[in-house]
Amino acid sequence: MAHLLEFVGSLHIYLGPYRGNPISLYLKRTAAGCQIGPKAYPWNDVVGSGETPNKAAADFEEKWKTRGLSADMYSGPSWEGGIKPEKPVPPKPPAAPKPTVPAAAPAPTGHPAASPAVPADTTTASAPALTAQPADTSS
Repeated sequence: MAHLLEFVGSLHIYLGPYRGNPISLYLKRTAAGCQIGPKAYPWNDVVGSGETPNKAAADFEEKWKTRGLSADMYSGPSWEGGIKPEKPVPPKPPAAPKPTVPAAAPAPTGHPAASPAVPADTTTASAPALTAQPADTSS
């Protein structure tokens, strides 16, 4: 069965001071997924593929950037019909290892397990006491 091509966008290439004609981008839907690419030679070998049109568009943009043209030599791709390139989700950073809690020492037999005694008033005298300053009587 032949698959129909759908127009999905365009791309403009600038050759020096001259502006070339726009290159049409077409979508081909297959049972395996979607493919987006131009049909004009010599650009027809850049084909983006993906499960959905948006993933195929993102793949096409990534492959197009590696084509060897600088960013000022082309404009686009300009997508039509609600296609928004779906960038792949960045990988999640590895989870931080959980700190290991040392196991409590087993209580000797015959004694109940008791927590160490902590005094109720554990304030420290680290702040110096404020002393009264003499009043200034000059004038």
